Amino acid sequence: MEPRAARLRRRAGPRGEQESRPSRGGNVEAHGSSDLVQWTRHMEAVKMQLLEQFQGQLLELLDRAMSEAIQSYPLQGRPLPTIPPDSLSKTQEPSLRKRKVFIIRKSLLDELMEVQHFRTIYHVFIASLCVFIISTLAIDFIDAGRLMLEFDLLIFSFGQLPLALMTWVPMFSSTLLAPYQALRLWARPQTGGAWTLGVGLGCVLLVAHTAVLGILPVHIAVKYQLPPASRCVLVFEQVRLLMKSYSFLREIVPGILCARGGAGVWAPSFSSYLYFLFCPTLIYRETYPRTPNIRWNYVAKNFAQALGCILYACFILGRFCVPVFANMSQEPFSTRALVLSVMHATLPGIFMLLLIFFAFLHCWLNAFAEMLRFGDRMFYQDWWNSTSFSNYYRTWNVVVHDWLYSYVYQDGLWLLGGQARGAAMLGVFLVSAVVHEYIFCFVLGFFYPVMLILFLVIGGLLGEQPGRQGTGIWSWVTIFLPASGLMNFMMHDRHTGPAWNVLMWIMLFLGQGIQVSLYCQEWYARQHCPLPQTTFWGLVTPRSWSCHT
Repeated sequence: MEPRAARLRRRAGPRGEQESRPSRGGNVEAHGSSDLVQWTRHMEAVKMQLLEQFQGQLLELLDRAMSEAIQSYPLQGRPLPTIPPDSLSKTQEPSLRKRKVFIIRKSLLDELMEVQHFRTIYHVFIASLCVFIISTLAIDFIDAGRLMLEFDLLIFSFGQLPLALMTWVPMFSSTLLAPYQALRLWARPQTGGAWTLGVGLGCVLLVAHTAVLGILPVHIAVKYQLPPASRCVLVFEQVRLLMKSYSFLREIVPGILCARGGAGVWAPSFSSYLYFLFCPTLIYRETYPRTPNIRWNYVAKNFAQALGCILYACFILGRFCVPVFANMSQEPFSTRALVLSVMHATLPGIFMLLLIFFAFLHCWLNAFAEMLRFGDRMFYQDWWNSTSFSNYYRTWNVVVHDWLYSYVYQDGLWLLGGQARGAAMLGVFLVSAVVHEYIFCFVLGFFYPVMLILFLVIGGLLGEQPGRQGTGIWSWVTIFLPASGLMNFMMHDRHTGPAWNVLMWIMLFLGQGIQVSLYCQEWYARQHCPLPQTTFWGLVTPRSWSCHT
């Protein structure tokens, strides 16, 4: 398939040809060009849809053929091999279950950067950030007579980082040993009580592994009062390792169960499991497409860009959020003050969103993918072109979306029946909302369900399943919500005009402003108004509603 960047260059055409075009009938040519662009986009969408359908049918046909071939394998004293995880028997899974296919492809931003015009836009963005920092420092120098290079926020956020890294060692060791050893115990030949004992020991290992990942980071964070950035390291690794462990077991165990009547079953190699724990995907496969070599300059560039994003995020918080919200609790609560704080936080909020996206989903994941020669770099799609939040949710973080789609949505359909699409979809957003709220609660040290409400109100009311057109629960919601018309128009993919993309960006700005404003207010309210005694309701009740020092 022709790369997207090459198609853009080819469509752009030589500059000389563009300049030599006659100016007659400019309006007609512009109208025809617009129609041609729309038709081209339509054909691209049709092409992708046909390719996906053909791919799904071909995978299903190959899986059935491999299943029949293995079932007819003659024993003759030899152990019956289980079906490898990449071709799991359809007798144990839904017949139409679509599996993630890994291919060698670049990240979208890397493809766009091959075009000089997009690369120039990137350079302009960097230059604007540099001018912004220089102007702020110049104003401080004129007002205070010295450069105010404040790194207090950065130093505070990453305090006790060595302790967080030491806590990571037993977390990773548990993930490295427990799931794989449990799987090997389950894959042993069924000879008397030895296999039953192995199954029991495997379950004990998994319980211990879950306890280590679930309790240890929380205990360390609470006991030693880790600051936010150090807590981020622990909670992100906790969630990542749990998701990887589940994917590994989910992909392998059904194959073992299919072959439990044989003398021995197939088990994956330890090296493939170790590679999976580090590679930037949450879906286990025995093998992945690999690139031929490692570009160390590309790795260093991405790590440097990620570090720059962290420094700039601290600069934004220190300059635009701390001065506004640090003393806000000293004023009486009012709707006017709340609205002004939300409006003030919109620009810092959207900058934080873009920096998190670029630093983690592009730079960090691409750096690890390059070091491990991991070929499939589609960690995100063109979420910035979304005209609805349903498309935004699917394209913002493809790594997590693939895990939710494979193990929550599709398995939910398998367990509840193919007609329970609304319930399976609701389960996806419920799991996502709870995990996001847990991450914010872990990092900030308090419970304030902003993310939970946003996900369940906006995401949970989504009238589509993640990834495909479907029968959602929207028809139930429209009975109870008077604002269902606005939500309906924001959540469905039927609208594709530029106005809808502008509206989605407006909603993103406002949503980020709400999150930054409310979380910052609650953070400083808990600093200024500590509880005289610790109670459950005191921990879960927002302090910013009643704190007025």
